[in-house]
Amino acid sequence: MWGRGGVESTDVRAGRPRAAAADRPLLSASVRPLAAAVLAACVVVAAVLGVLFAHQTRADVFDRAVDAPFIHAFASHQVTAYWLARPGAELPAILLCAAIVIACVLAGRLSGALLAALSLAASEGITEELLKPLFHRTYLGSLSYPSGHTTAIYALVGTVTVLLLLPPRPASAPALRYLILAAACVLAVVVPIGLLGLRWHYFTDTVGGAAMSVGTVLLLAFILDAPPVRRWLGAASARLPAITVPRAGTPGDRGAGQPRDADAAGATDAARN
Repeated sequence: MWGRGGVESTDVRAGRPRAAAADRPLLSASVRPLAAAVLAACVVVAAVLGVLFAHQTRADVFDRAVDAPFIHAFASHQVTAYWLARPGAELPAILLCAAIVIACVLAGRLSGALLAALSLAASEGITEELLKPLFHRTYLGSLSYPSGHTTAIYALVGTVTVLLLLPPRPASAPALRYLILAAACVLAVVVPIGLLGLRWHYFTDTVGGAAMSVGTVLLLAFILDAPPVRRWLGAASARLPAITVPRAGTPGDRGAGQPRDADAAGATDAARN
C-alpha cells in the first residue's frame, strides 16, 4: 500500500534476513585454525606469567625497565593518565558493551550480542574472583595480576575484532568497519599506558589481562559457533519483530499500485483551465 508521496509504508528490508544473520558463524572455517592457535597461546601466556609472578610484591628487572618511562612521563600528568585508563573502568566498559549488544541485536546477530556480553562478564569474573586471589601478585598493596582494566577493554576489543575483522563474508560499510576497528586499537593501547602512568599495574599485568580476555573471547566464539547453538540462535532471531523501513517508489510503481481516479483527474484539469 502506498502512502503520501509514493512511499510504501509496509516495505520490509529483505537484504539480510534475521535468521540467516543469526545462523552465520562468528569465525569462518578459514580463520578457525589461526583462532585456535591464538587461543592456545593466550592460555599459555596468562598461565605462565601468573606462575612466574605469583606472590610478587615488587617489579622485576623487566617490568621496571618498561614501566619507568611511563611513570616518569605521567608523574605530573596524573589526570591525563586517569582519563587514558578510564575506558577500562567498570561503568565505561559496561556502556561500551551495551552499545555493541544493541548494534548486534538490531542487525539480527544474536551470537554477536551474546559474545559481547559473555566475554566481558566472564573475563572480569575470572580475573577478579579467580586469578587475582590465586596468583596474589600485588602493586603497592593491591592485587594486580591480571589487570582488570586491561581485561575489560581487551574483551571488548576482541569482540569487535571477531565481529568486524574476521567475518565469514565481507561486511557492508567497510570504511565504518575499519574506523571502529581503529578506535578499538587506540583504546587497546592507551588504557594500559594510563595504568602504567598511574602506577596501578606492572606491564606484565596488562599483558596477562590482554591474553586472558582475548582467549576468553575466542573460546566463547567457538562455543557460540557450535551447530546446536547456531540453530537455537537462528530460531530465537526469527521470533524477533522485523524492522520496517520506508522505501520511496518510482512514478511507474505509484501508477501501478495506486490507480488515478478519472473523475478527480477531470475536476483538477478543469480547475487548472
